[in-house]
Amino acid sequence: MGSTPPSCPRSNCNCDSGRANQGTDIGGPHRWGCGCHPTTPQVGSPDGSGRPRRWSTDSPRYRRRRGRRIVSTTYGDTWVYESIVGALPGIDLTDAQAIALQLVLFEMAIVVLGWFYKLRLAIIAGSAAVAVAGVGSYAMLTMGAGTRAVDAPPAYFRLMFGSSIEVVLSVLAFIALITHLFIFDPQTAGESLVSQLFGPEPPMAVVYLTLLVLWDLCYRIGTAWWAAVVSLWRAIRLDLSPEDNRRMQRLDLINVGFGAAQLILLPFLLEAPVLLAAVGGHFLAVTVVSMTAYLLS
Repeated sequence: MGSTPPSCPRSNCNCDSGRANQGTDIGGPHRWGCGCHPTTPQVGSPDGSGRPRRWSTDSPRYRRRRGRRIVSTTYGDTWVYESIVGALPGIDLTDAQAIALQLVLFEMAIVVLGWFYKLRLAIIAGSAAVAVAGVGSYAMLTMGAGTRAVDAPPAYFRLMFGSSIEVVLSVLAFIALITHLFIFDPQTAGESLVSQLFGPEPPMAVVYLTLLVLWDLCYRIGTAWWAAVVSLWRAIRLDLSPEDNRRMQRLDLINVGFGAAQLILLPFLLEAPVLLAAVGGHFLAVTVVSMTAYLLS
């Protein structure tokens, strides 16, 4: 007869014996292998090193991560973008499918409205913005999945995902952008950027779509900036394994790559010096912070 596995003494475990031990928390890796909660650390790693794993291999969350599904079953441990797509009923998308759907829908809307209102320059600028947003979606999904794959303290994941600071940064950037486009820019000498792209009387549907695409960009840019800041904090404060450090270095480079992709917007901003400086400055800031984290990892 096999031996009975030891009961689980953790207070934060959802198994029967764990609930019976409320007020007791042994800390450290969860060695009882209950598999009852997808975010409970489990013992053992695929390479046999014995280092704890954040998810049970029997959990739906682990299987989805291996299959590169966009959704995590535990919200608050994902980007808001992942959570929104994952909350849609009856939809189960891979990363590639989600990005392709985003690109096709936005591009179709831009081309149709641009053709209908005869706004050729707006079609080119909008297509460039959609392409940058697509690169941002790939960067977010890759960084999110890669980050959740490392063995790090819960505080790191709460800071990266649970704090939702990237949403705050995105809202601030979006408000600043709208203020510049519709208040500051028209008050300066010369033709405003909105007038250059959409004419003196911009169509309502075009403005609506433009704001939607701009929010998409601002959200991804805010997420990239927050990921860079948290990565620097991780490189300074956390002592990860060499394997996890290499994984995080790769994610730092992906974040820099997304910043570089934003530079294709600069030709459309040559007559908008404030926005030109903002996009260029953002790229430089993310590059400096991410590369510092890369070198310290």
